[in-house]
Amino acid sequence: MSALNIKKGSTSHSAYELRDPNAPVIESHTLAVVVDNESGVLARVIGLFSGRGYNIESLTVAETDHASHRSRITIVTTGTPQVIEHIKSLLERMVPVHEVHDLTVEGPSVQRELALLKVAGKGEHRIEALRLAEIFRANVVDSTLESFVFEMTGTPVKIDAFADLMRPLGLVEIARTGVAALARGV
Repeated sequence: MSALNIKKGSTSHSAYELRDPNAPVIESHTLAVVVDNESGVLARVIGLFSGRGYNIESLTVAETDHASHRSRITIVTTGTPQVIEHIKSLLERMVPVHEVHDLTVEGPSVQRELALLKVAGKGEHRIEALRLAEIFRANVVDSTLESFVFEMTGTPVKIDAFADLMRPLGLVEIARTGVAALARGV
């Protein structure tokens, strides 16, 4: 606390805590949902979110078991603890849903995302972009005389940090896959 007894805020935009201490806490959760791999299931799951005004920050879907026709949907969403519990209970009640796991509360998990970043630049900007890519372990997957396309795998925070550093160097475009996550251990 400062000499004026004003607590510092948790954002980079303010030095003071201006939030209502009684306001609900917004949390980010990663949900893994195992569903039947059939047409319309994804639309129903997404409709559950959009119909109630809940936001999806990241979404990945792929078939995981060809023999039993099952797919895994990984959803990153935000909300109060009550909203997250409501989302999980609504998902569990859906007919094509077999399992719902909240990886955020079930223990440690591994989260990764793939991103492609196109950076245009010449001279010093080009050299700096290559140097930063090496530090972040990004691979050059395409190169022309005026641009690079970098491929990067990592946590969403790592990809955000790399993109922020590339912006002043000529970041033109970015494509991200969304988060894929698994619980750690057995």
